[in-house]
Amino acid sequence: MTQQKPASKRDPQGAAKSVFITGASSGLGRQMAIEFSRRGYCLALTARRLDVLKELQAELAASGGGPVFVAALDVTDELSVVQVLAQASAQLGSLDIVVANAGIGHHGAIGKLPFDRVRDTINTNVIGFMATVDAAMHQFKAQGHGHLVGISSVAAFRGMPAGGVYGASKAAVTTYLESLRAETHSSPIVVTTLSPGFIDTPINRGAKSRPFVIGVERGGKLLVDLIERQVQQATVPRWPWSVVARLMAVLPTSVIAKLR
Repeated sequence: MTQQKPASKRDPQGAAKSVFITGASSGLGRQMAIEFSRRGYCLALTARRLDVLKELQAELAASGGGPVFVAALDVTDELSVVQVLAQASAQLGSLDIVVANAGIGHHGAIGKLPFDRVRDTINTNVIGFMATVDAAMHQFKAQGHGHLVGISSVAAFRGMPAGGVYGASKAAVTTYLESLRAETHSSPIVVTTLSPGFIDTPINRGAKSRPFVIGVERGGKLLVDLIERQVQQATVPRWPWSVVARLMAVLPTSVIAKLR
């Protein structure tokens, strides 16, 4: 049986819509790439592991998806971020959506977690994220439109034992995008902050507890659904994390301390 090619998503001018994703070689980035491809988007996929990206590129081509540009990228190298984003835009014609997804997740008590892991987390999750957003904003302003998506986390809502550096890095993502949303208000630029709970990916498989965990395929679909709806902010999934987030914010420290 011949496999049907997905209908391409189109912008108002009729061109196929494009998505640029950092950290696309595994986890949520990879799954979002698969989901966007199923929906007919053109893709620009980046990560440090080019060989893995090329395997994904071949997989998506075999499934009948649209054009896929791949490039090696370490988001902590801000010059490379600018260059690769420009290359992707030239290859695909424009970049309608940029998903700043690349991140790492080191956990450990403050003062015990080796500081090189603290530095790596901040460099990737904060500096690399901001470099991606900065480059995307230059691109969006030049082309006159764009949709910036930042992947934060429910870990941003409250500092947890052994989660200080990761939670702080994701709180930075959330706050930075709040500022950007205010700066771009009433402009043709959309800003979305998505805060996943536990989705079954390598970044959390070593955790002792993963409450309300969902599969990566469902997680990827929910993320792309929310991106297509251009929501401003959302937990993923919305239930129960939207309620848990509000509860976490008001729990006394004595209760939080017992969750180590």
